Amino acid sequence: MEFDKSVLQHYLSLGFSKNTPMHVKELVEKGKFQNEHHRLRVNLLYSANWFANGMADFLKPFGVTQQQFNALRILRGQFPDPISTKELRDRMIINNSDTSRLVDRLCDKGLVWKRPCPHDGRLIQAFIHENGQKLLTEIDKEIANLDGIMKNLTQNEAKTLNDLLIKMRNES
Repeated sequence: MEFDKSVLQHYLSLGFSKNTPMHVKELVEKGKFQNEHHRLRVNLLYSANWFANGMADFLKPFGVTQQQFNALRILRGQFPDPISTKELRDRMIINNSDTSRLVDRLCDKGLVWKRPCPHDGRLIQAFIHENGQKLLTEIDKEIANLDGIMKNLTQNEAKTLNDLLIKMRNES
C-alpha cells in the first residue's frame, strides 16, 4: 500500500487552522493536537513518508522501486528455490495486490524470470536472475549510506524505537 498524502492532510486538518503558515515538520513538532496519540499518528505518517522518499531517492540510481527492491531481496533469500507470486506478496513489507505485475516489471528489466508452477498451473513461480543478484550486490555496497538518513539516532535510540514500534503493533 502506497503512502496516501491525503490521509496526512486529514489528520493535520483535525488539529490545525488553515491560516497557520507552518510546514508539516513544524506542525508535528510544535502544533496543537488532541492528545499525544493524535500527535503520534501524524508523526508516524509524516515520518513514513519522509523515509519512503529517502528510500526512493536512494534506489533511483539503481532503477528499481522500493517494492521491486523488497521483492528482489525476498527472491535472493529464496534462491535457488522459486517462490510463488502469492507467497511473495504475503512476505513483502508493503503488500502489493498486483504482485504478478510487479514480477512482470522485474522480468522486463531482466532481473527475475518466471514459469508456471509444475504442481499447480494456477500459480506462477518467480526466480531471481543473475542480473538481479548482481544489482543487489551493487545496492548492498551502498546500503550503509541509506542508514545515514537516521544519523540523528544512536544505536540504543534506534533499538528503543524499534522495540516501541513492535510494542505498538503488539507483535512482541
